[in-house]
Amino acid sequence: MQRNALIVEDDPDIVELLRIHMADLGCAISVAHDGRTGLEMALAEAYDLMVLDVTLPGMEGTEICRRIRGKDIDTPILMLTARSEEFDKVLGLEMGADDYITKPFSIREFIARVKALLRRAERQNVPTSAPKAVTYRYGELTIDLDKRKVARGGVRIDLSPKEFELLTLLASNPGKSFDRGKILSLIWGYDFEGYEHTVNSHINRLRTKIEPDAQQPIYILTNWGVGYRFNEDL
Repeated sequence: MQRNALIVEDDPDIVELLRIHMADLGCAISVAHDGRTGLEMALAEAYDLMVLDVTLPGMEGTEICRRIRGKDIDTPILMLTARSEEFDKVLGLEMGADDYITKPFSIREFIARVKALLRRAERQNVPTSAPKAVTYRYGELTIDLDKRKVARGGVRIDLSPKEFELLTLLASNPGKSFDRGKILSLIWGYDFEGYEHTVNSHINRLRTKIEPDAQQPIYILTNWGVGYRFNEDL
């Protein structure tokens, strides 16, 4: 099965390396060497995977990612960067990236991550024989899985793809506690060892959007020393 992949990277040597190995996975590769061109291509055509460098001429990869997610495009995004600062990695994930790899990287690790993202995307896109619309209602909060729509008191709340997946995971298992490592594995589809605080950041942003008072949450509760759970008593 052929897949379409977009690489936005200004280093021609890296582009050629990735092109060769991704072609072996059955990917037809499109390439952009600057950020603005990459964004135009990302919005103009449907891709099965996007690989974005962070430092690009014209527009940074994190901004491309943010704008893609702002259009409700949920194509898997793998970020590349030569930076090692923790802040940059967290920022990329918060902008909606699915995975993150720091240069220099081994091609085996890169391919493993690409395969993981493609497998997860394929599982999410498998049609069911009898699709059913599912809507969760907790107090004033409603979560429509089919339309990927969240509202509180009838007012729509805009969530990023990762925020929606995180909310859905918790709301579909009320009362069940998830530790940060488990959430990273289930939502991002990869073990981000050492980046459990990324979950904290997403939880805080999610609470700001869905809670009447983010400082005194009623929907997403903290189990101190364990993780988070959705309030089962609503």
